[in-house]
Amino acid sequence: MPQLVDVNSATVELLDATSLKVSQRTGQAPPVIMDISVDQQAALLVEYQADSESEVRDQARAASSLFDELGLESPAQLTTDPKERASLWTVRKGLYTTVAGNRPTGSNALLEDIVVPVPQLGETCEELTTLFDAHGYQDSVIFGHAKDGNVHFMLNEQFTDPEQLKRYERFTEDMVDLVLDRGGALKAEHGTGRIMAPFVRRQYGDELYEVMLDLKRLIDPDYRFNPGVILTDDPTAYLRDLKTAPTVEEEVDRCVECGYCEPVCPSQNLTLTPRQRIAGRREIAEAEIAGETELAARLSREYDYAGLETCAVDGMCVTACPVHINTGDLVRRLRAENHSKVADFVWAGLARSWSVTAPGAAFALSVAKRLPAALPISATTVARAVVGADNVPQYKPQLPAGGRSRDFLTTSPANVPAEQSQAVFFPACIGAMFGTVDGSGPSVSEAFLKLCQRAGVHVSIPEGITATCCGTPWKSKGLPTGYETMSHRTLETLWEASDHGRLPVVCDASSCTEGLETMQTLAAGSEKYATLRFVDAVEFVSEHVLDRLTVSEPVRSVAVHPTCSSVQLGINDHLMRLANAAAERATVPFAWGCCGYAGDRGMLHPELTAAATAPEAAEVNATYYDAYVSLNRTCEQGMTEATGKPYEHVLQVLERASR
Repeated sequence: MPQLVDVNSATVELLDATSLKVSQRTGQAPPVIMDISVDQQAALLVEYQADSESEVRDQARAASSLFDELGLESPAQLTTDPKERASLWTVRKGLYTTVAGNRPTGSNALLEDIVVPVPQLGETCEELTTLFDAHGYQDSVIFGHAKDGNVHFMLNEQFTDPEQLKRYERFTEDMVDLVLDRGGALKAEHGTGRIMAPFVRRQYGDELYEVMLDLKRLIDPDYRFNPGVILTDDPTAYLRDLKTAPTVEEEVDRCVECGYCEPVCPSQNLTLTPRQRIAGRREIAEAEIAGETELAARLSREYDYAGLETCAVDGMCVTACPVHINTGDLVRRLRAENHSKVADFVWAGLARSWSVTAPGAAFALSVAKRLPAALPISATTVARAVVGADNVPQYKPQLPAGGRSRDFLTTSPANVPAEQSQAVFFPACIGAMFGTVDGSGPSVSEAFLKLCQRAGVHVSIPEGITATCCGTPWKSKGLPTGYETMSHRTLETLWEASDHGRLPVVCDASSCTEGLETMQTLAAGSEKYATLRFVDAVEFVSEHVLDRLTVSEPVRSVAVHPTCSSVQLGINDHLMRLANAAAERATVPFAWGCCGYAGDRGMLHPELTAAATAPEAAEVNATYYDAYVSLNRTCEQGMTEATGKPYEHVLQVLERASR
């Protein structure tokens, strides 16, 4: 190890044998790790950094000479490929969450960090591994910053079990002796806190410990500040107040409460983040286990609004979660478990009569738009007070008039019989309910068809399109009967229209494209529909239409709002390609995030969208743009309300620019 330090290694990261085995079990480690036949060996991730390529090459040559002398299990490999580098670092940085995310239900992941002199590191790790085996800890990994003699180790422990708590006590005593006997410190880079406080005197000796106590008395004579932290007279303090994790639900049990999900959550500044939603479920479970029924009932009541009603179920949390938890799935399931039979019955009826319901909603919006705004506002306010804010949308003057029926689209010259088409077009019903932002110009569905016509690309629109929907309204609300009805009808319609999956199905709203993919996965008898291929209109136009267009009048600048669905679908590159074709300059705001409109959630709980969009809206309004675009009708509406600017689909801007 000292030799690696001597050849100017910027980092030397240790992964012990268990770390390698755990990484291999994920199936996501790069080949250089997957191909190792792991026995007892460890691996070192070494990185070199310099101000120029020539300096890096010089360092690599010097290191390679050393590698040849180390007797490695397999030849050392150095790479300058940023993707390979990122994949290796992902393995190293993901060890904590990989182990913690797969821990036994009801247990907690405990991460400790120790440091010993670098020459002592190898033997310390070997003895620490021996302690794991002696005390019966499985999958306990050792990893960390070997260059500094600083390593982390992990234990999974069930602190509610008295026997396992005794085991943890015995292990800790042995571990402390091991580290101190090696001339090390019990904490390397994280604070001593409460866990190691009982051992501070042992590490520093009586004289230094008394100095610490004298300083504490001078500054805090009454021991009011963090009592028991760093300094304590209780030798068993580290065994009290340990965090427990009762078994609740699959998503909850896997969570390590790292908080990575919080920055991408639209409700983070209003109610709860995904981490807090999960912590809330644990608190309710613990209250129930302890027999505190009144507390459990109160927490459950408060959780309805903070945890369920104001969750956008957008799935952005899973894009940041290291253990792949989609808290939206949890919320949808809880909504389904708590759903009203009356609501399920009513929404099932809406599903059965969707060919009338959707146009009816558009008609109601058009009527409301013609009336003095105070009338529909008052009517919906009263209805919300009677029926509930989570059941009746709040009308607001910023809402557009209704759109045109999807049947109208079948008259487009771009709509041809299925045998002559290159794709099946599934115009989203939300584009028919909500008219254009200014009440004029073609809708996104019409814009898509016009673009296809100009490019000589033919599509077909299924018969009975007005009766179909991606099912998201039922799924997000946890209403199973209507969702099942709509799933069967929509998938069967698209199955026949696509010639049993031969043609791709193109949808013009990103959330609906994602909704169709989810419907395909969840549908009863889904194996029948396995060959259906769903493509968002943005991706389809980017790949099959754009290069056949002449963009003669691009706008100067455009502000781009991606959506949570475009992230999930992985189509933001296509979105930006179209935006850059339609404008000389396309900009995604730094503060971009999910708008929280979530279908009708922005009308049921407008405070959610207001909180979610505030940072992005402030950034957008600080600069003038000639156009404002997204790729989902309700998200466009949410951003229009937030900024006061007319957001529309990127295809609508591209259609104007290519006339």
